[in-house]
Amino acid sequence: MEKKQLGNTDVYVSGIGLGGMPMSLSGRPSETDSINVIHRALDLGITFIDTADSYCKDESDKHHNERLIHKALQTYNGDVSNVVVATKGGLMRPQGSWTRNGNPKHLRETIRVSFEALGGNKPIDVWQYHAPAPDYTIEESLAPAKEAVAAGIIKFVGVSNFSVEQIQRARDIIDIVSVQNQYNPWHRQPEFDGVLEYCEKEGLTFLPWSPFGGSRRHENLQDIPAIAKLAKEKNVSVYCIVLAWLHAKSTCILPIPGASKISSIEDSVHALEVKLSHDQVQRIDRETAS
Repeated sequence: MEKKQLGNTDVYVSGIGLGGMPMSLSGRPSETDSINVIHRALDLGITFIDTADSYCKDESDKHHNERLIHKALQTYNGDVSNVVVATKGGLMRPQGSWTRNGNPKHLRETIRVSFEALGGNKPIDVWQYHAPAPDYTIEESLAPAKEAVAAGIIKFVGVSNFSVEQIQRARDIIDIVSVQNQYNPWHRQPEFDGVLEYCEKEGLTFLPWSPFGGSRRHENLQDIPAIAKLAKEKNVSVYCIVLAWLHAKSTCILPIPGASKISSIEDSVHALEVKLSHDQVQRIDRETAS
């Protein structure tokens, strides 16, 4: 499988990752089915898995996805020594909603629990600050991550939902390897606010969340003529075309499509074989601009 460098590190991961969120929200599949999905992803050569402490039903279910991924790795028959698990902290799930919490005390504690949920026997591969909170400075909120790196609890640090100015402030505090912001054909803000260009220039890995545009878009990709036509021409799914679009946008992009079915992750891996021309990318851009 195609490999991508993780930031400016000496670590290389698969050219496409697995997003764990759908396996832990309300309506999630059984644990057995989820573990089978993760095992199939590993079989296919995926070595990057994205998770978060908040991928769960609510606060009583916190860290569910991290524990699930750890169990899947522990029960896999093959070699998992090169698998990178990237988690996040800084969002809360009261009654299933999503709220930000940049309190250093909270982040210090959730880093500790994430470390334990992921096995507690080696540093967290990548810990990302999930979203800057208005009540605390970036410097205050990233202090626990810096402490955890020094303590050997975290190996690499990333940020999520950050602007260029915020990324720069974060890098003044600690080395950053990744940026995870929303990006898809309908939400191209990282192209316009300079984040994608900044990641390219600085060698940071860009992880696009919501690659298919959320549940409303996900169910209607076939209705976008450019995407549907390309899928037919290349004999792949419309989802493969969107992932190929992401790959074509920048070499720093590492797509992390979520999956809760084996067929979904199998389909996503096929996207690595799909190459879109500049004209084909622009056609999708034009049709999804509105």
